Amino acid sequence: MIEMQDVIKKYSNGIVAANGLNIRINQGEFIYVVGPSGAGKSTFIKMMYREEKPTSGKIIVNGIDLTKLKNRQVPYLRRNIGVVFQDFRLLPTLTVFENVAFALEVIEQRPKDIRKRVMDVLSMVGLKHKVRMLPTELSGGEQQRVSIARSIVNNPKLVIADEPTGNLDPDTSWEIMSLLKEINMKGTTIIMATHNKEIVNTIKHRVVAIESGRIVRDEQRGEYGYES
Repeated sequence: MIEMQDVIKKYSNGIVAANGLNIRINQGEFIYVVGPSGAGKSTFIKMMYREEKPTSGKIIVNGIDLTKLKNRQVPYLRRNIGVVFQDFRLLPTLTVFENVAFALEVIEQRPKDIRKRVMDVLSMVGLKHKVRMLPTELSGGEQQRVSIARSIVNNPKLVIADEPTGNLDPDTSWEIMSLLKEINMKGTTIIMATHNKEIVNTIKHRVVAIESGRIVRDEQRGEYGYES
């Protein structure tokens, strides 16, 4: 589903955030991306949804060569990719329902279909009863659930989660992980950058460790491997 071949990313300030990345990720996998701060984890995942472009090399996602993708084609790529951020990135003036519906409105789904799908995913994340609330009226965990609902409302093949539990307390973090596991069991590929040692070591999945822009470890059912 995802393949990187000899990917290098060098920023204008001289920092090399990706230094010859080679990896294959299959449909339906759940992968943790770990490593010290500044190791290149964010660049690694941002290149998968064309937030960043590699300096050289090849990146294939869902059969699309991202290195040949024109800027105007990027929104179409992202229809099949859900992204969950550490800071939620909800639109503050929109209700829970409107935040999730927005992802369907931009691709011009019918209002009737939007309502059904939004209510289905809000039910899945346990927030059907809070559809009219604004993000500021929700807890951090609830905001992250809205963010996850928004990321899966298009039925994407891939969900990329960048530190999704980073701003949450431990109990809420486990709830979010349970939700991501449920999404993964339905066939969605999940790639999750995290510093949460306990989660990685408890809920076993493939672990890809990045240091200085290189993949230094790639293990099925791996350990976190760093002091957190």
